[in-house]
Amino acid sequence: MNRIRKNSPKAWFLAARPKTLTGAASPVILAIATAWASSEEVAWIPAVLCILFALTMQVDANFVNDYLDFQRGIDKEDRLGPERACSQGWIELHQMKKGIFLTTLVACLVGLPLIYWGGWAMVLIGLTCVIFCFLYTTSLARLGLGDILVLVFFGLIPVCTTFYLMTGKLNSEIIAYSIAMGLVTDNLLIVNNYRDREADAKVGKKTLVVIIGEKATDLYLFLGILATAIVLFIFITEGAWWRGLLMLPFLYFHFKNHLSMVRINHGRELNKVLGSTSAAIFLFAISVAIARLL
Repeated sequence: MNRIRKNSPKAWFLAARPKTLTGAASPVILAIATAWASSEEVAWIPAVLCILFALTMQVDANFVNDYLDFQRGIDKEDRLGPERACSQGWIELHQMKKGIFLTTLVACLVGLPLIYWGGWAMVLIGLTCVIFCFLYTTSLARLGLGDILVLVFFGLIPVCTTFYLMTGKLNSEIIAYSIAMGLVTDNLLIVNNYRDREADAKVGKKTLVVIIGEKATDLYLFLGILATAIVLFIFITEGAWWRGLLMLPFLYFHFKNHLSMVRINHGRELNKVLGSTSAAIFLFAISVAIARLL
């Protein structure tokens, strides 16, 4: 990592944190599959725009987090999480500011055409995503509100908005799917905060994990089970209980990740659980998507 040339394409690639992009894409993929399965006529252009907007906003959020955390002196040598671009000197601060401006602009330009399918409400939704992208790092994450934001911005908004833009309608089923997607995605934040719980407590960062303590591993397990239960309930009410069999691989990896989290308990090794949780979230979305298309 020390051989990375400053402000090089590789430096920007690492700053974008490509491993986090599955979390941004997963809710949109689930929504696309559900829309395709539930409606004879769907609009595909907004689906493409939604996934591009989600990916761009995730990169934007990563840049903002990298920049602000370095400015506030949070990214130190004893950092347990993956290395950050600004703290490692891969990206200069003034260049990161330009990167934040560019990704924010691109996200807005990508999302702007959605007005054609969703009306001016799309402007409000887009601005909300941009504003909270900054508010999360600056204040809300320190107040224990991160988990609620994940439920909203990785569940309700991307799933419901994509489905509505593709089909022109909303229903209780897609809302339930969006909640399930938000719950399972929140496990990514739980692992991240569980790893950093001691450091966060020292600086007064009151994440939900800091408040709960080591029992947060139980919350991790519960959210995955609850998300699966919501999906299974939908399948059963539709008379297609057999679709639930497709959720078994996710449950296997979810329980495995939980056991690893409990065993490791603290330290950098929890980054392995972070990576496997990201993969499990993507598996959850793909499993539901396949089940809906069958």
